Amino acid sequence: MDMMTIDSAKNAGATGPTDVTALDPVASDVPGAVEIGFDKQDHRNCSELLWQNLTRNPDKIAVTGPAGTLTYRALIAEAARWGNAFKRAGLERGERIAFFIDDTPVFPAAFYGAVRAGFVPVLLNIQTKPDVLNYFLQDSSARFALVDAELASAFGEETLRDTRLETIIVVNGSAEVRGGLCEGAFLDGSVAELEAADTGPDDMALWMYSSGSTGRPKGIVHLHHDPAYIQQSFGDHVLKLREDDVCYSIPKSYFAYGFGNSIVFTVACGATTVLVPGQPQPKTVLDMIETFRPTVLYGLPTLYTALARTPGVESRDLSSLRQSMSAAEILSEDVYNAWKGLVGHGPTEGLGSTEMLHIYLSNRLDHHRLGAAGARVPGYEIRLETPEGKLATPGEEGVMSVRGHSSAPFYWNRPDKTQETMRGDWLYTGDRFIEEDGYYYFQGRADDLVKVSGQWVWPLEVERCLNEHPDVHECAVLAEQLEDKRTILRAVVTLVSGKSGDEAQTRALRDFVKEKLTPYKAPRQVDYVSELPKTGTGKIDRQALKS
Repeated sequence: MDMMTIDSAKNAGATGPTDVTALDPVASDVPGAVEIGFDKQDHRNCSELLWQNLTRNPDKIAVTGPAGTLTYRALIAEAARWGNAFKRAGLERGERIAFFIDDTPVFPAAFYGAVRAGFVPVLLNIQTKPDVLNYFLQDSSARFALVDAELASAFGEETLRDTRLETIIVVNGSAEVRGGLCEGAFLDGSVAELEAADTGPDDMALWMYSSGSTGRPKGIVHLHHDPAYIQQSFGDHVLKLREDDVCYSIPKSYFAYGFGNSIVFTVACGATTVLVPGQPQPKTVLDMIETFRPTVLYGLPTLYTALARTPGVESRDLSSLRQSMSAAEILSEDVYNAWKGLVGHGPTEGLGSTEMLHIYLSNRLDHHRLGAAGARVPGYEIRLETPEGKLATPGEEGVMSVRGHSSAPFYWNRPDKTQETMRGDWLYTGDRFIEEDGYYYFQGRADDLVKVSGQWVWPLEVERCLNEHPDVHECAVLAEQLEDKRTILRAVVTLVSGKSGDEAQTRALRDFVKEKLTPYKAPRQVDYVSELPKTGTGKIDRQALKS
């Protein structure tokens, strides 16, 4: 067994299988861990989150959805079969396994089986293009990949070139692919019981990759104690699931937000997860709510916007929902109120990151402050620093850093980015906030202030203002440089049905900004599109708008 410290691991090249024990920079007795009574030594293998249900509620439905239903007993048996099959295939401890699969029961079964056996799932966005997928495979040195049959065509020559990939396990159907092996053949003869490998709390458990919107994607490494920490912090203190809850996360399980929602919180509480493959079109989401009757819904502002504005949504039966959660971006007041009008409550907003695995700022179920990312989640410490390096006072803007035991200790093979972001035991977010009465209000990125007409402007402030206009469905505001080097604001707008993007509309939008903010903040250019491009997480793809 090749044991490595954090310094060697974070500088490691994509050479081959290794069992990496990371030296977690966050001390066991930091205030956040003490606050919630967390002892990482109690969490040596994250599969125990699932396996505890074998004695607690084995016959309760664990996962359901269009792709099938499994009780906890059946899910654990399937996970054991996957873990044993990986071991039998000759994988070494700590070896990475690429997951290129949608939300079906295979996802939690294969994930928990892999980590229980001591392997490291690498959760990949299924919308990844072949050239980036090739980079992921090279960077992770994965020899094995799980691939949905419908996605197998992505594993062509461009994807496989110069990788170590040997075996592609095709799940949820059949497909012809080089090195392909069907799920049934891979699992054939695999027993349905599995003892946990002798991993430790600081052993690598899973990877995810950053979106790469600001450069080459980064491999974000998480440890075996991290999933338990997000449960003991956000799960216990904010989310507060009940065993009889049925939970539906529209964001997919290969994203950190969706991973916590679907793979961690529900199994930790013995609740039920609804897993829905395919694109989350508004009609599909509404159909799934009516069919599977979830009590807790996880979405994003763009998704709530689309759902609230779907024709005929008022006639849909959404009565099963008792709780709605939102993250990633700030909800506009009109969308918040529209959703509240439909289901009787507004979404509870929070903010997190892949590096922290889930949410560290959140409003509370019984206390929503519109426009706020939320208050500090118990278990996390928040620090705002001014440009002078001093702690910001209440109401004073500062750049946020976070400390908590779910933080990634390093980026794989990226010591430069690790040094920028993982600053000792604090994680530097690069986000500007102000704090008022314990609630944090996002002001933008540390590097996105622009000067327009000699005045500093935050494009996000203008974007939020335009989103409040009744004619605007959604919009993005960008800073663009003209040929003469002057900087202007450009708004890209999708209008509500029945409105036309003509000169009169543009004047109305610019006048609205002038009245609500100041004249120099009005966008000089307004472009109208039928739909804004989105990233895989449902956020507006600002890079695509710039290109």
